[in-house]
Amino acid sequence: MAVRIDGKALASQVKARVREEAAKLPRQPGLAVILVGEDPASQVYVNGKEKDCTECGIQSFSHRLPAETSQEELLALVQELNSNRLVDGILCQLPLPKGLDEEAVINAIAPDKDVDCFHPFNVGRMSIGEPVFLPCTPAGVMEMLRAYDIPVRGKSCVVLGRSNIVGKPMAMLLTQADGTVTVCHSKTEGLADFTRRADILVSAIGKAGFVSADMVKDGAVVIDVAMNRNENGKLCGDVDFDAVEPKASYITPVPGGVGPMTRAMLMENILTAAKQHQA
Repeated sequence: MAVRIDGKALASQVKARVREEAAKLPRQPGLAVILVGEDPASQVYVNGKEKDCTECGIQSFSHRLPAETSQEELLALVQELNSNRLVDGILCQLPLPKGLDEEAVINAIAPDKDVDCFHPFNVGRMSIGEPVFLPCTPAGVMEMLRAYDIPVRGKSCVVLGRSNIVGKPMAMLLTQADGTVTVCHSKTEGLADFTRRADILVSAIGKAGFVSADMVKDGAVVIDVAMNRNENGKLCGDVDFDAVEPKASYITPVPGGVGPMTRAMLMENILTAAKQHQA
């Protein structure tokens, strides 16, 4: 039976560390959060991030805009926040309403305030192994592997999904940790042949119960990044947890696994930005 990786407990440790370090700075770190429209899921995410800021001693500046906000108005706000010395990080909650250019907004955020690590400058720095920030979810996964003393060097690592937010940076970080990495996606032929060879399997495709027990080798480390709802409306990941848990050596539950770590690593990035701005 697999050891369950406790993302909640680890996230609490990370946030406690951030709170302690933030208290030593001359000025309280600040995060500006932009939410355009009234998407219910986005509101939940933003509320959670603002709560995390309070826990970590980080000041949050909330900017909630109507769905009718124009591209020009949104970019003007970003530029204003870029110039605000009390703001160390800027987070624009995605997805944006139709008609707004997400890429243009991401590119408008100053790289030194891009705490999501979406800006091409920061992605480039990460790709050459000289990161300023790390993308929150992949960074959270790497922190979990370190905390549980799970070796990556020389291991066969398979990443399911190739998104810019999780899949691609996850593959980069595992490679930089000396893993032998394969990225699989919707066009991969013979997918199970790859997953069955994985010592570390990271799934981020967004299909409830997609990863079945026969796709996982005995003793594999299974990291489930996805957040889905099954036919009963219950939160679940990509992995058929009950079937895979007996085969794996370590496994992350959903909820309570990667999700809390993603939010905790955002706090870590804000602290990093604040330290740079106050150096």
